[in-house]
Amino acid sequence: MYLLTIREGLQTRHIGPYESPKQAADDLDRLLPLCSERARWQIHALESPQALRGAHGSAVMAASGPIAA
Repeated sequence: MYLLTIREGLQTRHIGPYESPKQAADDLDRLLPLCSERARWQIHALESPQALRGAHGSAVMAASGPIAA
């Protein structure tokens, strides 16, 4: 899943979710003409909470090293 983020001045809009980055880019083509020239955008890949917990747990273990008994 993907999320389109458009930042314009102090306003941030999150649009989505989309099944593919292509769908987000197509929607961006439709929305960008409605924004100012200074608007910034980004397409984010969404991750499930379980995947984040698993990646975070292994990163903590790698950073701390093995536990001494």
